Amino acid sequence: MEFTRYHKFLALMMVVTGSINTLSTNWADQIKSKGSDGEERKFNHPFLQAACMFLGEILCLLTFKLIYFKTRNSGGHPLTSGSQDFNPFILMPAAMFDLVGTSIMYIGLNLTYPSSFQMFRGSIIVFVAVLSTTFLNRQIIKREWYGILNVTLGLIIVGVTDASYQSPGETKGRNSLITGDLLIIVAQVVSACQMVYEEKYVAGLNIPPLQAVGWEGIFGFSVLSVLLVAFYWIPAPPHFSHNPNGTIEDAIDGLVQIGNNPILLCAVLGTIVSIAFFNFSGISVTKEMSATHRMILDSVRTLVIWLFSIGVGWQVFHWQHVIGFAILIIGMCGYNGVLPDCSARRSQSDAVIHNEADRLEEA
Repeated sequence: MEFTRYHKFLALMMVVTGSINTLSTNWADQIKSKGSDGEERKFNHPFLQAACMFLGEILCLLTFKLIYFKTRNSGGHPLTSGSQDFNPFILMPAAMFDLVGTSIMYIGLNLTYPSSFQMFRGSIIVFVAVLSTTFLNRQIIKREWYGILNVTLGLIIVGVTDASYQSPGETKGRNSLITGDLLIIVAQVVSACQMVYEEKYVAGLNIPPLQAVGWEGIFGFSVLSVLLVAFYWIPAPPHFSHNPNGTIEDAIDGLVQIGNNPILLCAVLGTIVSIAFFNFSGISVTKEMSATHRMILDSVRTLVIWLFSIGVGWQVFHWQHVIGFAILIIGMCGYNGVLPDCSARRSQSDAVIHNEADRLEEA
């Protein structure tokens, strides 16, 4: 496949905006600002951050509408191709899975490293494979089993490293890291449910992906906005509550903190804008190139996040992470069929040699 300038631009956009999304969210968690009680503390509002993510997804719907109306009289655009004859509420369950999974992930991100957060998101391959065999009657082939085993081994190495090594420069405690990593894994179970649901009930409707993401953003933001009111009154354990009320989420305190610190506002806006561009570029990469290219670029994003986190001192370098990351990437590539099939090549080579031998015997 020949890569055009547009393909390279999409690839670069996906890596950059995807990295900014995770890094800006973690950056916001590191920033201190005065809250509603006048006390200065770090920004710890995972559910409010999840609402910001859904705002970014809503921007995808606005982008879809803009492209749709601009190109409808000139043959349309690849990003808007698809059926408009569907009930948007078919996307509601997917949005709820997204809401729960994203909220749990943001809690986990606050407790662990951004690189571990990104690496543990790779565990979704395992859960999608298991759920697909149950609900989609899919058979896992040998190549995918090898990929799953490598992904699992890589994640074990990353998790054990997080739990075992506590150097003087570490910014997070052992219990925090273990809890954060486990929460991210739980979130991937929920996200896997979302992906399987979308494949079973949404894929056949031929809904334009950009439009589907936008509708999920609307449903997710609407429901979460109501939940934020309830969360304001529901007490939370001390380990998970860092707001003045001691509740699950204090959105008012979060908004006050954002208003009191322009840098924090930039970090939050970075999350909103980057998730919109990341979804747009990711869908475009899948359409213009392939899902395999999207997976490879997502792996590059993990590497960028890891290197940046070490560079700015958000985490300490551990060589075990390199091994875990390498095995994880090999597993993801193997699962998606990116790695060359040595057995197939060997069989093809044996066939060529056999044919050549037959030809010489006939001669």
